Amino acid sequence: MEHSEKAVEVLNDLIKIHNDRIAGYERATIETENTDLKSLFTNFIGNSHQFKLALATEVQTYAKDIENTTSSSGDLHRAWINVKAFFTGHSSKSVLEECEFGEDATQKAYKSALEEEHLPAYIKEILIEQQVTLKTVHDQVKALRDAERLES
Repeated sequence: MEHSEKAVEVLNDLIKIHNDRIAGYERATIETENTDLKSLFTNFIGNSHQFKLALATEVQTYAKDIENTTSSSGDLHRAWINVKAFFTGHSSKSVLEECEFGEDATQKAYKSALEEEHLPAYIKEILIEQQVTLKTVHDQVKALRDAERLES
């Protein structure tokens, strides 16, 4: 496979991850009654839109089509769409547990993408910047989930 083809494939996979992430957090904002969490999740949706745009811009430089779907069923990252039977009990704890699961999947996807040897250095730099922000989000969601466990 040509290097540019592989780069487009990796970028489109990450675009799918962000589509899943957006759908997951949109679902989470509906399922939670906690206004602070709704606000936080809305910010995370904004991050994914921003990251997706940056990735799509790079795909366009290769004159390729941008993937505008979510990941296929059976893909680990599909968990954002099939969130644990509508967040069992709709508690903040269960919503945060599912969000953390989605963030874990996002971290794995970025780690895998960055291990791809055929990506140009400038694209890896973009991915590393996004990964840093996403790691912060992951840690924030995990801390909130842990706090909910203590309160339960």
